[in-house]
Amino acid sequence: MSMRQAMRQMPVQTGRAGVTRGEAAPMPVSDEACCPRHESGDAGSALLAAALTRENLKRAFKRVRANKGAAGVDGLDIGQTARHLVTAWPVIREQLLKGTYRPDPVRRVTIPKPDGGERELGIPTVTDRLIQQALLQVLQPILDPTFSEHSYGFRPGRRAHDAVLAAQSYVQSGRRIVVDVDLEKFFDRVNHDILIDRLKRRIDDAGVIRLVRTYLNSGIMDDGVVQQRDQGTPQGGPLSPLLANVLLDEVDKELERRGHCFARYADDANVYVRSRRAGERVMALLRRLYGRLRLKVNETKSAVASVFGRKFLGYSLWVAAGGMVKRKVAAKPLLAFKHRIRELTRRSGGRSMKEVVERLRSYVQGWKAYFRLAQTPKVWRELEEWMRHRLRAIQLKHWRRGPAIYRELRGLGAPEPVAKQVAANSRRWWRNSDRLLKSVLTIAYFDRLGVPRLS
Repeated sequence: MSMRQAMRQMPVQTGRAGVTRGEAAPMPVSDEACCPRHESGDAGSALLAAALTRENLKRAFKRVRANKGAAGVDGLDIGQTARHLVTAWPVIREQLLKGTYRPDPVRRVTIPKPDGGERELGIPTVTDRLIQQALLQVLQPILDPTFSEHSYGFRPGRRAHDAVLAAQSYVQSGRRIVVDVDLEKFFDRVNHDILIDRLKRRIDDAGVIRLVRTYLNSGIMDDGVVQQRDQGTPQGGPLSPLLANVLLDEVDKELERRGHCFARYADDANVYVRSRRAGERVMALLRRLYGRLRLKVNETKSAVASVFGRKFLGYSLWVAAGGMVKRKVAAKPLLAFKHRIRELTRRSGGRSMKEVVERLRSYVQGWKAYFRLAQTPKVWRELEEWMRHRLRAIQLKHWRRGPAIYRELRGLGAPEPVAKQVAANSRRWWRNSDRLLKSVLTIAYFDRLGVPRLS
């Protein structure tokens, strides 16, 4: 059963349509959302009731379903949760409005970071992801306009590319020293009391504050054991990015007040100045500001240095002819890309060329979409040629024996001497796939196979 069918079977909200007020975009809601009935025992939370309207929940479930994601500690996937909510939702909704709802612990998952170490994720149940997403859709229109213009992470209409372009413009204006700040295990160290205090300053709604506190305190299940925590907001829930911006906006506003040029994406912040002395002063200021929030600067990853030796969101900067500052893929992401391509184009594994290309296409298209701002066409061409070289070696190995190689190459229009030479050295896949086969297994050949291009 779909979530839409489940929603149809939930209690119908009665009353005339009303309109919310405030900074959020106008949203049709019922009079139950505007004027909660206290006699029913609910918490008297207008924002929470607005989050639980049928239309808002439908939009929330559509987003949760689009994001896919694994099951939480209850083991229910999206389809199973939809069927479960047909009967369970009326009770859950009543608990939410009364302030008695208790979310399940999040399921602890760790994934490797590109630069080493592990990142901890907390996977809520699909039901809790639905509730968080519904709450996010009500809170974000209210909170987002209050955030700094220099904040780019997890905000509607903003993305990492905007932060990179802002950084480039600051460097082009002459600010060649960067205060590169990385927070140590930020999402694990968020202080619950400080976060709730900052949220209260922006949202005067007891029901929402109570529910957010409940999610912060829900704990993490690891190997069947629930660990209670008084700090941290594990990545994985829809609300975590918004709450991170609520907490860090205080630092942004102080930098703005002092007139600094900076860009922040989540817990990565770069401040651009004209001298190292100014940079050291800004670094000392940031240590104090983050210290007030009980956050710690990662000293091994943070530095005051030339912008041309640092990376920001996977990009680094370089100076072209005429003094123009341009963008390129930073060294570490480039090495990671090559490592992944080698994994996807191994000549062992027994995969067909079609399977290799399918897996390659998915990765390369995503990588290209993110790094399309790089202004290094020569690098793209070299990477593209290197990928095709590897694919030619796979194709030769698939043909395997000399007679088959000769027959296939001649069928593709290869001159007889070239076909004979390659077939005679049939097991030298890498060497044969370079110089001799460029004019046979051409770009057009790989285009027909669906191999993605970088340039």
